[in-house]
Amino acid sequence: MAIKSRRLREIPLAFAMLGPSLLVLLTFVLYPLGKAVWLGQQTCDVQGKNCKSVGWGQYTNVVKSDQFQHALWVTVKFAMITVPIGLVLGVGLAILADKQLRGMRFFRTIFSSTIATSVAVASLMWLFLLQPSVGVLANLSWLHNIFPVIKEPGLLNDSGTALWSVGISSIWANLGFTFILVTAGLQSVPKEMHESAYVDGAGGWMRFTNVTLPLISPTLLFTTVVLTSRAFQAYGEMDLLTNGGPIPQDSTTSVTYLIYGSSSIIKNNDGLQAAVAVLLFVILLALSALQFRGFGKRVHYGS
Repeated sequence: MAIKSRRLREIPLAFAMLGPSLLVLLTFVLYPLGKAVWLGQQTCDVQGKNCKSVGWGQYTNVVKSDQFQHALWVTVKFAMITVPIGLVLGVGLAILADKQLRGMRFFRTIFSSTIATSVAVASLMWLFLLQPSVGVLANLSWLHNIFPVIKEPGLLNDSGTALWSVGISSIWANLGFTFILVTAGLQSVPKEMHESAYVDGAGGWMRFTNVTLPLISPTLLFTTVVLTSRAFQAYGEMDLLTNGGPIPQDSTTSVTYLIYGSSSIIKNNDGLQAAVAVLLFVILLALSALQFRGFGKRVHYGS
């Protein structure tokens, strides 16, 4: 009875300690989410005013709309471009930098430097490289002769290359983040296991696939989930490099650009914007759960 009574007295203290965190969670997460869900069943006029409820069926109408389906497909393609390539490059650079060689700290600094670069800065850098009139790469005569599209109409202005060009910018900007995480995972792999595998006659590729890869699999899973979430929420690259275009194909109009873009067809309709944002949240939640469920069983958590 004494133990039970003491536990009951500790409950108010526990809630008091959790109070600040709960207040922040309610103010900046749960309340905005609930507000967005409620606003998603409303529609507004072209000026963004006189909003009125049209029912929860608006979510279904948004899902069925051609604009949302097109934006979702663009987002999926963007994720399929940036996540696998970014992950492979990050792992490759981390393995190269994991060697105990003189001067390797310099290369580690270079490889991880993009983590300090914002999306805006990275996008402007690639804009100065790819912009047809003043871009450095676009005005190299030998490169222009090999790839005429780089100058006319320009990689960012061609519907077939715009999404890839934006994807390259995103990959470069996120490469430092991936490199640092994978490097930390590699440094946690016991060297004795590599030495034992080497003594047993395992080659470099076999040691990587049977020793290194399983032991860094938790890091790879986390990195994949984060990169996927970033890809589905990418906005700055599309806005600065292509403004959702090129028009009329809207090759880089992602779901986030459909919500926030200056040339989006729903830019003045708060209800539709909220509905798309909530649907994006649901998609990301389901996708993350699917990734953890699908790949989590193959992850090795060492004791």
